[in-house]
Amino acid sequence: MTLTLDPAATPKEAQAQQTPQAPRASSDTAFQAAAPWRPLRSSDLSLVDQLVDHYGGLIRHHGLRAGSRLPSVRALAQEAAVSRDTVVQAYDRLAAQGLVHSRRGSGVFVSARRAAQAAPRASDALPTLEQGAAFDTAFLLRSMFREGMEHSGGAGMLPPEWLDQEMLASALRAVGRSTGPSLLTYGVPQGYLPLRQQIASVLQAQDVPAHPEAHLMTVAGVTQGLDLIVRSLVRPGDTVLVEDPGWFLIFGRLNALGVNVVGVPRLPGGPDVEALERLARQHQPRLFILNTAVHNPTGQTLSAGVAHEVLRIAERHDFYLAEDDTYSDFLPGVPVRLAAMDRLQRVLLVGGYSKTLAGSLRVGYVAAHTDLIRRLTDLKLLGGLTTALPGEQVVHRVLADGQYRKHVDRLRERVDRARNRCLRMLEALDCRAPHEPQAGMFAWVDCGVDSEVLARHAAPQGLLLAPGLLFSPRQAAGSMLRIPVPMVEQPQTWKILGHLLAQHRGGG
Repeated sequence: MTLTLDPAATPKEAQAQQTPQAPRASSDTAFQAAAPWRPLRSSDLSLVDQLVDHYGGLIRHHGLRAGSRLPSVRALAQEAAVSRDTVVQAYDRLAAQGLVHSRRGSGVFVSARRAAQAAPRASDALPTLEQGAAFDTAFLLRSMFREGMEHSGGAGMLPPEWLDQEMLASALRAVGRSTGPSLLTYGVPQGYLPLRQQIASVLQAQDVPAHPEAHLMTVAGVTQGLDLIVRSLVRPGDTVLVEDPGWFLIFGRLNALGVNVVGVPRLPGGPDVEALERLARQHQPRLFILNTAVHNPTGQTLSAGVAHEVLRIAERHDFYLAEDDTYSDFLPGVPVRLAAMDRLQRVLLVGGYSKTLAGSLRVGYVAAHTDLIRRLTDLKLLGGLTTALPGEQVVHRVLADGQYRKHVDRLRERVDRARNRCLRMLEALDCRAPHEPQAGMFAWVDCGVDSEVLARHAAPQGLLLAPGLLFSPRQAAGSMLRIPVPMVEQPQTWKILGHLLAQHRGGG
């Protein structure tokens, strides 16, 4: 390849470009040795993509050394018979990837590779536990998002192929076409009003008296909603009641805030109300966080009788109730809701769409008394100003188009079929649910061996399991295991699980 001189080069630079550099391997020598780029007009890739791939490959595989000077925009455009804009766009992309940098008046040069760029990503490695390290919430969460974890029995998410990608893509396109300048601004602190109106309409049809401006705010998912509630209502040293078993993530968050976390036994129809009365009298809690519809991990739903008793105990001992509604869409019909019975006096209802639409859509809501919504909105402002407007607009578009309910019906049917099959397959492995789940994406089963030990041995084999101790605020060891029902479509997972169970039961 003939190196074309840069018209913008200084006399010394021009001389350096023309002077042979042997025997020392200079940057120009490296450039001259590199294969010239010739555009493929018949390729499916754009000319910009081809150019980025060509020089990016040379740099990554050390065909061009750090400090090598790339041809000028004019020279490369003339030699390859492409527009200057094509070359400019390609160089901009290479710069954005950290592969090249420009020097004003001198040209574009290959950047020094940082060691971190060549090192393997931590997410590519299978999770491991050091000797004596705890199999805790942090380990499970880190492992859930590792790319090397092929068989995720610990994940609380549905597979992407179970969700409606085209419905979301259509909503994204519609939002992009119609949003206008608002896409470039901050959202409203209380949340996108049309979305709040849509949510209010749904809740009102389910007898929850939620006015879009008085009783609703949007949040970045249920996790943020509960976090705002806890930080608004609870101080270090206060007692918060949680369900046992219950959602492990909230246990870790409460402990981090210096809160006294006390577990209330969960029965098939809801919290053990006798234990709730006793613990409320003993600890004078500030808040009780609970799943009412499709409890995580058991899949059970609150009965009307227990709901009334929970409200009476909360009134008697003057504590708030945070009603986690994450999984209610997996229950056919209208669930029993504390928020409907209480009329949003001491109940705060928290819901979201990440389980049914997409995990990347961190869009949720809190429905509560007006004074509480005002406090929570102020706290949201202090913590992160507003929630991302585009995500809220996408969810609004999906809800307003009327496709969401049909999608959820189809999804629920698929989850129900998978759950029934999953329970049968678990029974074949001698893992049984103490109480059959009424709905939802989990099976809560007794595997007959220490489930933490089982999970420790499963992780190095690429199988992430969620042992029962994570779902107890006491972190008590036991034989319970939470299995996500989409695992029925992972034959290799069942082979690994069956082999491990046989080993730990002494049969293999």
